[in-house]
Formats: sequence, structure tokens, C-alpha cells
Amino acid sequence: MLVVLTTTPNAEEAETLARKIVEARLAACVQVLPPMKSFYFWENEIQIDAEHLLLIKTLPEKFDALKDFIQANHSYSVPEIVALAAEKVSENYLSWIKDYLRK
Repeated sequence: MLVVLTTTPNAEEAETLARKIVEARLAACVQVLPPMKSFYFWENEIQIDAEHLLLIKTLPEKFDALKDFIQANHSYSVPEIVALAAEKVSENYLSWIKDYLRK
């Protein structure tokens, strides 16, 4: 299983992207976290912005399609797309993810 991270500039975009990802069966679950403050280097200076973090639960074989989907549906020209391998996942949870994504 993978947990993929991406951020959005507002709740509306986060919720729209989350719903579309699940509807497209690119992930079984997407959690949208409340606003946070991001500090990052962009366009030759440090930026500080409020963003929403999405935690996207998927399978490794869905990553390339998910990455392409995020890039095509995101307002950022360079969206964060970071996949973290989940080393340990409960069997029931992983089974549920596999059941949904392999239909």
C-alpha cells in the first residue's frame, strides 16, 4: 500500500480532488486535513501559504495513473506528489483497499 501526499491551496479544491480520485478508483480513501501553514522555496524566494494536505491511500500499481490525474486536475503548475510505502498495514484495511481498487 502507498500513502500519497499532495497539498491544495483551499478546502474546495482539496474536496473536489479527493472525490474525483476516489470516484476514478485511483484510491480507496482520501483524507483532507485542516488548513496548515507551508513554508517553501518557489520563484527565487521563500513562500508562506495556507494549504490543505491530502492523504491518499492507494496501491503501488495505481501510482502512475494517480500522479497523472493529480497533475491534470491540480491548480498548481508543480503539485506536491509524494508516495510513502506503508510497511505495515492491518490485513482487513489492506483487503478493503484491494477490493475497491481491483474492481
